[in-house]
Amino acid sequence: QVQLDESGGGLVQAGDSLRLSCAASGRTFSSYTMGWFRQAPGKEREFVAGIIRSGSNTYYTDSVKGRFTISRDNAKNTVYLQMNSLKPEDTAVYYCAARGGVITVMPTAWDYWGQGTQVTVSS
Repeated sequence: QVQLDESGGGLVQAGDSLRLSCAASGRTFSSYTMGWFRQAPGKEREFVAGIIRSGSNTYYTDSVKGRFTISRDNAKNTVYLQMNSLKPEDTAVYYCAARGGVITVMPTAWDYWGQGTQVTVSS
């Protein structure tokens, strides 16, 4: 079992930056692939970014490439999502997720989820 707790969301203007954090507790953090997903009102949950156990490889959905950066600190049991040049279409609840396998964009394949943090980008 692993518990995930997101923080760092808020209301910002288009072009601003935010950094989300996800603190993990429970079993060994470094044994999990970590990911960020988001869900806008009326839409399905979508993959945003993923990072492998060592942190040496990352993967992003096309709409955030060049703007978002996922990273992890295994010593602090924390994964981050640095979001730059935010756009109104980035508005969503952002979720942290963990799984024991490789990075996948399918939400149903992830084992553990946080409660989510709201990000709202005004135009």
